[in-house]
Amino acid sequence: MTEVLWRPDPGRDTRIAAFRDWLRAERGLDLPDYDALWTWSTEDLPAFWDAVAEFLGVIFHERPRAVLGSDAMPGAAWFPGATLNYAEHALRPGPGKDDGDLAVLFHREDGLAETVTFGGLRRQVAGARAGLAALGVRRGDRVVALAPNTPRTLVAFLAAASLGAVWSSCSPDFGARAIGDRFTQIEPTVLIAVDGYVYNGRSFDVRSTVEQLRAGIPSLKATVLIPYLSEEATLPDGPHPVVPWSELVGHEGALEFAAVPFDHPLWVLYSSGTTGLPKGIVQGHGGIVLEHLKMLALHCDLGPGERFFWFTTTGWMMWNFLISGLLVGTTIVLYDGSPAYPDLGVLWRLAEWHRITYFGTSAPFIQSCLKQHLRPAQSHDLSALRALGSTGAPLTPEGFRWIADEIGRNVQICSVSGGTDLCTAFVGSAPDVPVWLGELSCRCLGAAVAAFTEDGQPVTDTVGELVITRPMPSMPVFFWNDPDGTRLREAYFETYPGVWRHGDWIQLTARGSAIIYGRSDSTLNRGGVRMGTSEFYRVVEGFDEVADSLVIDTSGAAAPDGELLCFVVLTPGTDLSTMEPRLRRELRGALSPRHVPDRFLVVAEIPRTLNGKKCEVPVKKILAGTPPDRAVSRDALANPDSLRPFLELVKQR
Repeated sequence: MTEVLWRPDPGRDTRIAAFRDWLRAERGLDLPDYDALWTWSTEDLPAFWDAVAEFLGVIFHERPRAVLGSDAMPGAAWFPGATLNYAEHALRPGPGKDDGDLAVLFHREDGLAETVTFGGLRRQVAGARAGLAALGVRRGDRVVALAPNTPRTLVAFLAAASLGAVWSSCSPDFGARAIGDRFTQIEPTVLIAVDGYVYNGRSFDVRSTVEQLRAGIPSLKATVLIPYLSEEATLPDGPHPVVPWSELVGHEGALEFAAVPFDHPLWVLYSSGTTGLPKGIVQGHGGIVLEHLKMLALHCDLGPGERFFWFTTTGWMMWNFLISGLLVGTTIVLYDGSPAYPDLGVLWRLAEWHRITYFGTSAPFIQSCLKQHLRPAQSHDLSALRALGSTGAPLTPEGFRWIADEIGRNVQICSVSGGTDLCTAFVGSAPDVPVWLGELSCRCLGAAVAAFTEDGQPVTDTVGELVITRPMPSMPVFFWNDPDGTRLREAYFETYPGVWRHGDWIQLTARGSAIIYGRSDSTLNRGGVRMGTSEFYRVVEGFDEVADSLVIDTSGAAAPDGELLCFVVLTPGTDLSTMEPRLRRELRGALSPRHVPDRFLVVAEIPRTLNGKKCEVPVKKILAGTPPDRAVSRDALANPDSLRPFLELVKQR
């Protein structure tokens, strides 16, 4: 029997319970529990999404002719004929959004802080909107930002969205080529950039990167410079004008919202780009409004009076998810800096200072806190905290237990899994579903998630391919520069025609919860026994002496008897000769003798993408003999020099 770590409070009023009551009163539907609600939400898509739109107050300028014109995948047609605007939903007055209500709490690692009310946010967006229009930005033009997670970045995005322009952003710690690979392909009209950023106790001037972008993107008509390190920061005027941020937001103008079609592009997100040019993933105004309202109101139970935080940069989809807290009248908490400077307690101090109610982070951060034996609830006042979100990698059972023990048994553990591809989670938590140790509580509403066998049969209590069998509104409208949809079909629909294959291993339990086992394209297949890499990392990284690890199964069709290799980053003073016997013994007992690596090798660091994901597949390709420049794009890595020992290993063969 799997242990229950958290149970819903029957005395708490939740938005999801109110939604069920509304369905009973307005639609005559008696859906007594989450399972009944989820089943209906995935079987009657038009009725569910129409109800979400009405219950959560979606503003249509032109009413839709239907909810779902076509349910084909790819190519589903959501709310045909409807017009709306994302920024209007974020900024419209309403509960929790009066002029004096707090919209944004901002904190930088060096102590720089700012608060923005909804009234102030509306005024700034109106000014920036007029400023962008004066620079020639029109509906459909692209506005890109090299900027951190700050209120000014948020203002720029909302201003662009209000005009019907298309937004895209990169974190300023990205390299010039990685940024250029993303921005150049979408041909932006305006670049918004900071002069630098602060991280881990240091300041970094990025104006040379900005200059490379200005010279390398011929479509740019202007650059807006945000002084983030120095108010005196400047850029040379050529090859196009440089506009100070103060001048942009200083324009006079009314706060208006272009009514755009439901599927009009809102923003462009990007794939990792580890094996080629990053794919530009385009999501629409309507799909994001509907999906994020559903997730934030019904699943996260956010609304007026709440304070919502997720540690993220502007280069990760969680930034887009975080700022959508404005849609439901929640105060969003933005943090810019290192999560470990000056120590791992910094984000817990932030939670105490700002009385955060929903705290979001990554599974690796939780693992780091666990290994350092932190006890945040003892050292900080976290009494306002009611939910803790985790994503970015599977959260280990030990991570679940650490949260329960050291943050509080009354705090809901919201481990979620989704992707940039949909800018949401499709497996996660709900206020009326318990939390079981090591498991994601439920499939999200409207997300027809299943586990498939290789021949496309759904299975329960067995590991299978994570698939989505019915369309969701926030699925990509299209990929940029993919006019006939070939690349989009290849990315998701080749394995199971008409069914979205996400690329993860998942096990769905009979009670509706789920376990994610890692990427299905980096499976460990030893003697016919397949296992996700997350199970392996749980064992290896459970040792305090192992700071990080990467496991690669080199067997395959070309080399069926390949090795299982485990690369480890050891803490200072740890010797592999003493660790290896312990690792072998633990892996043999916890997994199986077949999953004990043939070799352990020490490396200085594990290759990771710009968003911190382990590069399992690119390293596997390198070790299989694929030329490095074809296996991985160095510019897509946060630490490209980390590839050196893997390349040396190939040379030694």
